Amino acid sequence: MSNPSKLFECRWRASRQLLAAYLLAQAFALGAFSLLDIPFFAKALGVFLCLSHGVWVLPRQILLSHPRAFSGLRHSAQGWQLWSAAQGWQAVQLQPDSLAVPLLVVLRFRLKGERRVRSICVPRDAQAADEHRRLRVRLKFSRRRWAAAE
Repeated sequence: MSNPSKLFECRWRASRQLLAAYLLAQAFALGAFSLLDIPFFAKALGVFLCLSHGVWVLPRQILLSHPRAFSGLRHSAQGWQLWSAAQGWQAVQLQPDSLAVPLLVVLRFRLKGERRVRSICVPRDAQAADEHRRLRVRLKFSRRRWAAAE
């Protein structure tokens, strides 16, 4: 793992478990708006915001059908890179609060030249079991994993 010339690459697909969890959370949020004793315009605004969030998040983060959705991670001599169909491999800096546990991997990263920190959730059903394990091991034990993108 300490050899920086070794290429590590993995890809993931849309997760049914993540989709089910998101739809359940949306159902609870929409149900809460129906139970609240607030004016109609506030309920309508809340429902609109929930649905707008779904329209934005589903293709980019959960279904991975949007061209800018990240669906791959690579580590090479150039550092960490994420893959999107629209922009190809992009240099990123992984953040120390990234999480790698058996059920899921949460990648917190910053694209080169950006200040904003983004997140990606990769549940275990988004990859083959051995590939998900390799990703977790690579994230936990890579040297200089928090180094800035070059």
